[in-house]
Amino acid sequence: MRNLFILLLVVLLAGCGKPKPPPFHAADVGGMLTQADFHLIDHNGKPRTLADFRGKVVALFFGYTHCPDVCPTTLADLAQVMDMLGADANKVQVLLITVDPERDKPEMLAKYVPAFHPSFLGLYGDAQATAQAAKAFYVLYQKQPTSSGYNMDHSVGTLLIDPNGKIRLHAPLGQRAEWLAADIRLLLAGV
Repeated sequence: MRNLFILLLVVLLAGCGKPKPPPFHAADVGGMLTQADFHLIDHNGKPRTLADFRGKVVALFFGYTHCPDVCPTTLADLAQVMDMLGADANKVQVLLITVDPERDKPEMLAKYVPAFHPSFLGLYGDAQATAQAAKAFYVLYQKQPTSSGYNMDHSVGTLLIDPNGKIRLHAPLGQRAEWLAADIRLLLAGV
């Protein structure tokens, strides 16, 4: 009986070690966005849903082409990540969903988004499709008048979706490119 008690105590104490930290740099949001999807058109005119990109890691963010700072910075950072990934970049799809369908017509998206990296896609829809996509991904956006027209205030950060189509991570604005690349490699490895 005493030996059984000692064995049980050893087993219980073995489980008391420090919990292993998650391997990712970005925040785990998998439990929040289990049903998120979109029904939009890419800048080449092709209808798209999240399922179209199965087999790849998707880096998805919401923005617009007239954005003065956040959106071009995010696209530039993601282009840097693609360079860091080397051959694995072929297994990644970057998507910008516009929150400004009034100005971001397909021709504008086709010139702007791939200028950062040729594989990047811009997605758009009418006001209703845009609102539905934003709501599905818990993204807020709002038109803000300016002296020269308007800007769009919007949620920031990049969602990382694994090759099985499961939304896994949210990388905040300004996440280090090395960390994004590391997280993408882990998702590609099936972590």
